[in-house]
Amino acid sequence: MRCLVTGGAGFIGSNLVRSLIAHGHHVLNLDALTYAGNLDSLRDLQEHPNYRFEQVDLVRSQELPSLLDDFQPDAVLHLAAESHVDRSIDGPGQFIQTNVVGTFQLLHACERYWKNLPQQEKSKFRFLHVSTDEVFGSLGVEGHFTEDTPYDPRSPYSASKAASDHLVRAWYHTYGLPVLITNCSNNYGPYQFPEKFIPVVLLKCLRQEHIPVYGKGENVRDWLYVLDHCSAIEAVLERGSVGQTYAIGGNNEMRNIDLARKLCRIMDRLRPPTKVDTHEELLQFVTDRPGHDLRYAIDASKLRKELGWQPRSDHDDLLEQTVQWYLDNAQWWGNILSGSYRLDRLGIG
Repeated sequence: MRCLVTGGAGFIGSNLVRSLIAHGHHVLNLDALTYAGNLDSLRDLQEHPNYRFEQVDLVRSQELPSLLDDFQPDAVLHLAAESHVDRSIDGPGQFIQTNVVGTFQLLHACERYWKNLPQQEKSKFRFLHVSTDEVFGSLGVEGHFTEDTPYDPRSPYSASKAASDHLVRAWYHTYGLPVLITNCSNNYGPYQFPEKFIPVVLLKCLRQEHIPVYGKGENVRDWLYVLDHCSAIEAVLERGSVGQTYAIGGNNEMRNIDLARKLCRIMDRLRPPTKVDTHEELLQFVTDRPGHDLRYAIDASKLRKELGWQPRSDHDDLLEQTVQWYLDNAQWWGNILSGSYRLDRLGIG
């Protein structure tokens, strides 16, 4: 297939691009290269014959129609988004622009492209929109999100993603654009931006600095390995029913404090501390985030029953592999912390 991927220089996007290339697909990666876009994550693919990159801001770009016509994608996989809740609280405007306006611009361009395709290619085309379980709000101590859970977003981030989901459905019902939507739980794995929870814990351990944990650390998340997420996206793309939504989860619920302690124990083995006896001594509770959702959990039985997909169960091994990846790739995250990954784009440094 010829796959146009938006946000392919981000965490999930770069892993998806690599997976698509490994499975023989051709990929055009469109990314605005904001702070979270990092071409270092795809440096090994720069010369690959099946890979092409274009720096494109979906909100402002006039290039989308010509790029679509030139590349002739069989599928558009839309991952470009602002995704950090704390940033959405401090600066919600950018989230509205990227997640809502950017999605509208892409849908508008794809609708035009799709309508002009020959009938055979038109019937095969898919627009797959990657979203989050945060659009469903917060769960209590029991229950799971499903594809039919009513939307109840609580942060500017989740509200902007909910809006983008609704736009995608509107383009399906109003214009007939063949769409698919996925809503995933929290991801972990290689190439995750250092502001996210797992990389924060690991890098604080390495520096032997206090590790911040919101509130009492009792917020629960369902952790999904990023390559499992990629395999689910590909299953939905290849076998999913047009117009349908698929919830993707890891069957791996943990309280934040329990995850932080588990990471600390892995770090104790792989990189013992020198200033404290154990890394757990560095954990420090801090003032909770405004509107912090208590619990997310996904029921992914629709994916399992209809498409035969399920996540791997060896999360302890996958988590340790993730820790080892960060230990082995200090230059990757070091370039982000120093800011040099952005200077490289300008030919500086």
